[in-house]
Amino acid sequence: MAKQLGRDQQGITLRGSAEIVAEFFSYGINSILYQRGIYPPETFTRVQKYGLTLLVTTDPELKNYLNNVVEQMKEWLYKCIVQRLVVVISSIENNEVLERWQFDIECDKTVKDESAPREKSQKAIQDEIRSVIRQITATVTFLPLLETACAFDLLIYTDKDLAVPEKWEESGPQFIANSEEVRLRSFTTTIHKVNSMVAYKKDSFP
Repeated sequence: MAKQLGRDQQGITLRGSAEIVAEFFSYGINSILYQRGIYPPETFTRVQKYGLTLLVTTDPELKNYLNNVVEQMKEWLYKCIVQRLVVVISSIENNEVLERWQFDIECDKTVKDESAPREKSQKAIQDEIRSVIRQITATVTFLPLLETACAFDLLIYTDKDLAVPEKWEESGPQFIANSEEVRLRSFTTTIHKVNSMVAYKKDSFP
């Protein structure tokens, strides 16, 4: 007799996996922007997600921008053609890149729409995502203080043959000179795996 899976055990499909990962990016980017003070704290509101209290923006323009990014990411994740998302934080004054939050995405390209769902519970995936978000929150303990007004940029790397929509401008990798790197935890849905790291500019003084 076929084994019946409970609601939490229904398995992970390609579309479901793409939605889980895109949603993680939405909360992850919001967390970075809040933790690093890119937008005023009063423009964020608290929500419950992954068993944590997270902060998400209430700024209409930023909300709209991030929603567009997440919808596009969902499509690219579903098609397994996105390889990396990078949040770049730079000084408004001189455009110097101060931090680079890099999320590398691996996708099992053998999975198709009609493939049997992968057996991994939503809870197990959410536990892994919770660990990544907690680490993002904890980075404020070791990242240098951003003492200048900063802006952020999103870079998305896709398979080379992909035509990038017009609203996505192609830009360089925006690396940091003289940087330190810290690897964060990864999580996997069994279809997509996300590896995270942050690079930051070393203090000029010992």
